[in-house]
Amino acid sequence: MRHVTYAMGMSLDGYIAGPDGRFDWSAPDDEVFAFCTDQIRAVGTHLMGRRLYETMLYWETAEDNPALSPLEREFAVLWKRIPKVVFSTTLASVEGNARLGSGLAEEIERLRADSGAGDIAIGGATLAHEAAAMDLIDEYQPRIHPVLAGGGTPFFPHQRQVRLDLVESRIFDSQVVCLRYRVLR
Repeated sequence: MRHVTYAMGMSLDGYIAGPDGRFDWSAPDDEVFAFCTDQIRAVGTHLMGRRLYETMLYWETAEDNPALSPLEREFAVLWKRIPKVVFSTTLASVEGNARLGSGLAEEIERLRADSGAGDIAIGGATLAHEAAAMDLIDEYQPRIHPVLAGGGTPFFPHQRQVRLDLVESRIFDSQVVCLRYRVLR
């Protein structure tokens, strides 16, 4: 069965964006970007909310940008290939290798039953919080940046207690720490 993973950058105090909505402090250096590119190789489908979709839409056409580094070009090629399902109440259509979705639990159930390869990644705090409330996330993969945001959009939803098992950790030269926790059921 395919796993649902929630991976995003966050501040040490647990926010993916600060009180002003900015997240420029989470821009990865080359080492972290390479790690994220390796992670994206394991993704078979990416579920996302409207804001993340709009942020990542850049990568759908970036591969032809001559200013990209080889690593950025590689990420763009990988990202463009991944089927995406966008959950939005305001978008009427989406671009690239994406489609609009409805019914998060039903979509995840269908994708888990599918024989397709790769994990089901979920991105965007609002959508991830909805999936977490329904106990649909199998792994949490925060990349913790050495900054205190002081408030904003939390990585983790306020929810019931969830028991986790640490299966991987990595510290980068930039002092970013990546953790990978599997949900214990």
